[in-house]
Amino acid sequence: MTGTQRREQLICVGRTLFAKKGYDGTSVEEIAAAAKVSKPVIYEHFGGKEGMYAVIVDREVQDLTGAIIGSLDDGGHPRAIVERTCLALLDYIEQNANGFRILVRDSPVTQSTGTFSSLIGDVAVQVEHLLADQFKQRGLNPKMAPMYAQMLVGMIALTGQWWLEARKPAKAEVAAHVVNLAWNGLGAMKKKPRLSEEPHS
Repeated sequence: MTGTQRREQLICVGRTLFAKKGYDGTSVEEIAAAAKVSKPVIYEHFGGKEGMYAVIVDREVQDLTGAIIGSLDDGGHPRAIVERTCLALLDYIEQNANGFRILVRDSPVTQSTGTFSSLIGDVAVQVEHLLADQFKQRGLNPKMAPMYAQMLVGMIALTGQWWLEARKPAKAEVAAHVVNLAWNGLGAMKKKPRLSEEPHS
């Protein structure tokens, strides 16, 4: 096995263990045993568990970012863009379940900082201008677009986290329901929304 092949093997083994047990629950000893190498081999390639984890997370972030941003770059009707974005995330989850588990387990989307939440925030920024254009066309306040972008992308991301384990209904059906809520909700938005009852102070 060449050095490159060994590195890829270790990444594959580490990815599986981190997905199953999390960062804190996985030891260098376990990784070495599963890969059938000695601990020094892992230190030689990655400098330790942290280095290996960083490489794995970086790859997952690049793959997921590429998939989602790619879905935004193709243009078309905003509804089609929402559909493609939702499907891009679900495709990634379907094909890279272990990678997605690593991203959401150790960096939950509900935290203000962290790998997955930062990535979702980056995607929301990409969506802002699309929503702002739609808001202008519908006579809505475009200054609210960044907040709605966070809502929309967050809804898709959290649904993806749920679907990671549920896997039912089918991917296309999940995407259709997400778009149904997002698009039909956006289509009937009011210029100045108010709560049905004013909150008690």
